[in-house]
Amino acid sequence: MKISRRFLLRLFSGLLGLFCLTFGFAVNESSAYPLSEGNETLEHSFVSKAVKRVAPAVVRIDTERTVERQPFDPTLIDPLLRDLLGEPGSGPERERGQGSGFLIDDHGLVLTNAHVVERVDQVSVTLADGNQCDGEVVGTDAVTDLALVRLYTEEGNSPEGAPLGDSEALQVGDWAIALGTPYGLEQTVTLGIVSTLHRNINSLGFSDKRLDLIQTDAAINPGNSGGPLVNSFGEVIGINTLVRSGPGAGLGFAIPINLARRVSDQLLATGEVLHPYLGVQLVSLTARIAREHNNDPNSLVQLPERSGALVQSVLPDSPAEKAGLRRGDLVIEADGTEIFDPQSLLEQVDRAEIGVPFSVTIMRNSSELSLSIKPAALPGLS
Repeated sequence: MKISRRFLLRLFSGLLGLFCLTFGFAVNESSAYPLSEGNETLEHSFVSKAVKRVAPAVVRIDTERTVERQPFDPTLIDPLLRDLLGEPGSGPERERGQGSGFLIDDHGLVLTNAHVVERVDQVSVTLADGNQCDGEVVGTDAVTDLALVRLYTEEGNSPEGAPLGDSEALQVGDWAIALGTPYGLEQTVTLGIVSTLHRNINSLGFSDKRLDLIQTDAAINPGNSGGPLVNSFGEVIGINTLVRSGPGAGLGFAIPINLARRVSDQLLATGEVLHPYLGVQLVSLTARIAREHNNDPNSLVQLPERSGALVQSVLPDSPAEKAGLRRGDLVIEADGTEIFDPQSLLEQVDRAEIGVPFSVTIMRNSSELSLSIKPAALPGLS
């Protein structure tokens, strides 16, 4: 069989092209994924770089508290079980808990959730390097679910605090990295994004809290509470606090770091945080809702057809009652700021000073009235 010269040239050209293509792909692959040689290292993602900045400051918090065992009638126990198990015990027993936290300075101050360390007798902290030390609760604030713990370490042995960011600079869609010790597993990292901002905790069923939360899809599990939520630069933007699970996915929530800074400063200074309050229960009112109410022939009162915070009830002997606020009043302005809903009023009250006159404008029977209220410290926190 005779092979033509033209066929051989074509075959040679094809093999040469295949060789160049293969060699070029290998070169490109090696440049995209360089191998470690000597002191050179692989190129890591932004996540690993961010975690490297914060991880040394993340700690595990183990707690113990004394709880009274619930008494019960021993006559209700089956005699056979009494023979097998003995007489039922009574008296206090020890309950153990666990959570996360992170150092915020170089002097052993740890920020965590209040529900992690509230009413505990003993606090043990495990540092990122595995060393353990005792801790003391400086103060807790149940309203914001924040707490401050001081570590007892040898002088100069406390790790550096985590770099703190600015939660007000966040935007929906920014990267969110959650660190902590879920289920007691140290140095666990999950990745997600900021799903939304200013999520009111009352909408999650917590009527005794005052918080606008950061919502994230980064996995937050039991034991993650108190750990940091970090941005792509390795700065703490929030404190992981709770999760809502459901079919298909879970929703994580974190306390903004800017709020945590203010609360921790007060806890360090006085051991407590005083929250101003007026003493009213509010519901949101819009022009549409008011119009539907007014068109009802069975309605007892006519409501102003505009947005605001409608007073549903006034607590007895509260600052609001002393100032003359009544049920059915519509708050439309507070301290010079227009009010559209109860949340915007609460934000203004949070900025108010206890005992200092706080001006509100209300609509009552189609008339505008100005009232001066002196906020008091929110009771029942001790």
